[in-house]
Amino acid sequence: IRKSPNMPVMSAEPGNLCGLSSFKFSGLASKKVLDISVKKAGQKETIVLTTRNKKGSKAQRPDAALVETGIKKSAKKGLVQVAKATGGALYRRDLQELAEKKYAKVKTS
Repeated sequence: IRKSPNMPVMSAEPGNLCGLSSFKFSGLASKKVLDISVKKAGQKETIVLTTRNKKGSKAQRPDAALVETGIKKSAKKGLVQVAKATGGALYRRDLQELAEKKYAKVKTS
């Protein structure tokens, strides 16, 4: 948790879509996690969609609790993947619009 005067409380936990310290965006407190981030391996950068494992037995293990799925860098195909993962799969539809905005920001950076 990061606090500054006259600013919202921020959080750097994995699985937190907006980085805000609230139950809605938390990757630790909520059962359904959604995050879009960049993973760097050497020179290559990969855009990754993070969700929680659906199997109950793996959800209890910290290493296997989160599932990372690669997203295409083509803007059209990447947005379709994000839409399918959220709205199409009925998984955190409330965060679909925010996830698409974050994908666009991560892609340009």
